[in-house]
Amino acid sequence: MSTWTEDELRRVGDAEELRVASYRRDGSLRPYVIIWVVRVGDDLVIRSAYGPDNGWYRRAKASGRGRIRAGGVERDVEFADAASDGPAAHAAIDAAYHAKYDRHGPRIVGTVVGDEVIETTFRLVPTGT
Repeated sequence: MSTWTEDELRRVGDAEELRVASYRRDGSLRPYVIIWVVRVGDDLVIRSAYGPDNGWYRRAKASGRGRIRAGGVERDVEFADAASDGPAAHAAIDAAYHAKYDRHGPRIVGTVVGDEVIETTFRLVPTGT
């Protein structure tokens, strides 16, 4: 399994937005969707605003793999389910979202923090080179 370099973690973690696409069964890439991303330690984390019925989230969960673009970095990734990472991990993820995006206001940031979104949390695990 591959890991993020410090440069990739910084560049993707500092990016305002991330583009994410999942792979179809035939190996083709779905269209990219723009979402928020946070860095927590050596992990890059994404969550589905508006819950598990969000289209990009459903497709990513079904596929388990995709591709991301942010901060000049483009990598294939595995969407690793982070729901069971525990309360401390999710508190750190919430804190990272607040630190990075609170300027957008509580109504918007509220869609990606709290207990309601824990089940829609993915760690992005780089694959390949």
